[in-house]
Amino acid sequence: MLGRHRNRFLSQLDRSKLEKAIHEGERTTTGSIRVAVLPRLRGPLEHIAELTAYRLGLTALPQHNGALIVVVPGRRMFHVWGDRALHEKLGDAFWTSLAARISSCFKAGDFNGGLLAGIEATGKELAAHFPAGPGAAKRETKETVLEE
Repeated sequence: MLGRHRNRFLSQLDRSKLEKAIHEGERTTTGSIRVAVLPRLRGPLEHIAELTAYRLGLTALPQHNGALIVVVPGRRMFHVWGDRALHEKLGDAFWTSLAARISSCFKAGDFNGGLLAGIEATGKELAAHFPAGPGAAKRETKETVLEE
């Protein structure tokens, strides 16, 4: 029964659109964006997001400009995480606004649209604050939408 929510959530996602949006959002920045859909977990979601970001290597980026959207369908919760430099540039107001946009889509049953809105808004901010200039280090391509 625990996996039912997660499987239903995953079945409504268009993984190719999400990955395309992530690649597009990362194209002009040194930052990284990831989405993780996790099984039902115990503990504070903020802590789970931090551990997931660490495991995905987002906390090891030289400019500390990684972003992660963690969704736990079994708990009907999500959390948007930004590494310290990204958070310092954008502030609490951005993350609150972004979470509200995602939540609005999720409440309407548009899970794909919510994630796309989050990815696109984050990509724009990454490009504005952490642009990829000539000779910028290329990131290793990793799985962008993680289903565990």
